[in-house]
Amino acid sequence: MRKLLLTLPFLPTVAIAQEAGWGSVGQQEEKGFSWADPLWPDFWMAWTPATLALFIGIFSAIALIGVLEGFKYRDGIERRGVLGLITTLGDRLFITLLGSAYIFLAWLGLVGQPVWTPLFLSIGWGIFVFWKV
Repeated sequence: MRKLLLTLPFLPTVAIAQEAGWGSVGQQEEKGFSWADPLWPDFWMAWTPATLALFIGIFSAIALIGVLEGFKYRDGIERRGVLGLITTLGDRLFITLLGSAYIFLAWLGLVGQPVWTPLFLSIGWGIFVFWKV
């Protein structure tokens, strides 16, 4: 009788916990798409869709610059920009990538997540570099 009286006040909390989701603790969650989940969990490097997209973008930009320099602009497009440097397409791509990395690092260090704003700032930086530098 005494045990029943001791457990009686806790019965509503058990029902509330069941409604709150504690009844599904041991069940598998449905997996959806996530930018942070590894593509190959047993691989030595954590390739996520975000890192894969980043590397594909960088290597595609390098390939595009190589094709443009190789076929269309054989002598290169050299010009003196606002920084006072004489740059080619490859130089401007390197300056864009380096500046974008600094923009993202500064944003993550000062503000944190989400990173949509530094993405747009980096795109703007890239447009400025290829237009004026």
